[in-house]
Amino acid sequence: MKKTIIPIMVLLAAAPAAFSQTGYLETVQLENRTVEKAGGDVRVSMDILLDSLELGSQHLLRLVPTLLSADGSRERALPPVLVGGKVRSKVVERRLALGDVPGDESSATRLRRRNGRAQEVHYEATVPYEAWMMNGKLELRGHVSGCAGCEEGNETLYAGGILPYEEPRYEMAMVEMPKDEAVKRRAEVRTARLQYRQDSHAVRPGYKDNRRELEKVQASLDAVKGNRDLAITGIYVTGYASPEAPVAYNMELSKRRARTFVAYVQEQNPDLEKSLWHVDWKGEDWVGLRAEVEKHPRLLKQDEVLRIIDGCEGDPDACEEKIKALVPPEIYQRVLNEMYGPLRRNEYRIEYTVRHFDLAEAKDLLKTRPDLLSVAEIQKVADSYGRNTPEYCEALRIAADAYPNNVTAVNNAALALVEAEDYAGAISLLKERAGGNGSLLNLLGVACSKAGRNDEAKDAFRAALQAGYGQAAENLKKLEEAEAYWK
Repeated sequence: MKKTIIPIMVLLAAAPAAFSQTGYLETVQLENRTVEKAGGDVRVSMDILLDSLELGSQHLLRLVPTLLSADGSRERALPPVLVGGKVRSKVVERRLALGDVPGDESSATRLRRRNGRAQEVHYEATVPYEAWMMNGKLELRGHVSGCAGCEEGNETLYAGGILPYEEPRYEMAMVEMPKDEAVKRRAEVRTARLQYRQDSHAVRPGYKDNRRELEKVQASLDAVKGNRDLAITGIYVTGYASPEAPVAYNMELSKRRARTFVAYVQEQNPDLEKSLWHVDWKGEDWVGLRAEVEKHPRLLKQDEVLRIIDGCEGDPDACEEKIKALVPPEIYQRVLNEMYGPLRRNEYRIEYTVRHFDLAEAKDLLKTRPDLLSVAEIQKVADSYGRNTPEYCEALRIAADAYPNNVTAVNNAALALVEAEDYAGAISLLKERAGGNGSLLNLLGVACSKAGRNDEAKDAFRAALQAGYGQAAENLKKLEEAEAYWK
């Protein structure tokens, strides 16, 4: 372990005023003060000069060197130095002879003050190192006893900073300016699950729950049509079927149901040009079936059903027969009754463009429809509030939520959280959104390090390096060097 030594610092100024009536500390001087960290200990040494101290004969001056954290919330008192006047020193000697030594006085350095003479105490103490001591300070506290009224307060002498440490300055991406979208393209993706009579493809609004389902479809179209900021560019419908009939039949059935669905909705929306509508069909949806089966962990022989689905290549009808053949027969009945239904559907995607907004409009939309803003527009809103303001940070978080796959949006939001010292928020955001992006993984490492989560920070830096972000190597080195100092 490499020993770190703090250079000698001579006390420059005492406290401007003492709190007791004696003011003894004003006459005490410190020289050759050193504080060093070696291994798991902190060693303190200094010379306490008493040359100018005129101590009352009945007084006992108790000097307690004390280590304090930078914010003053933690402290560690070191063994005291007891300086006694002529009479008081004799009292202390008698107590020592009788074994009547209170508290920490057993480890104290003792001295009888001889007024008018040069006297000094060479003080040394060692205590276990604790992380809060970094960038802390040393105080010399004085307490006088043996005089009327002097026990009501203490004197404090500031003795300088200790264990100076500067956090590693990590390399990381700065705030990036998002690219403007020349054309802002958006889409609403929905699913319509209509009920049909057996082997039928006719849309019957009054059949079962169809009316409510069709009202939802119309509401999604009206939401786009009724917004003057939007212009529909296409409506894409894809039909799907479940596997309980032959593949060829289900392909044709999904085709017919998709077409009749489009025809019905077109009739309800004559204002939409027919050229906007596009129809497709996929037949049986085995990918969707697998997802549905996974939602039912209590399905008997679920693993075996999943293996059949995963091994289904080229002959879906044969795969369905394997599921039917599972024993007991209730397995297939549950699949048929509970998991086939959601597969029979029409998925539709409404594509549209969005106009660009000025700053005032963007501020209003940020609260209700941030998805209609571009990342660049949201960045302008954030910048209008100024860096390091709560509104700046909130705007960028909204951008990251609205565009979770946009690296610039995630990077800028995470940087804002780091600058606000919300390291937990930055870590949560980056763990969810960084993926395999080296720059974001590197920023995750920075956030983890600042949060004191060093193992996670090293893992993130290594992942960033593996993803091709070369600066992470230097950051990893800085963190490891800092850890060696902390230990």
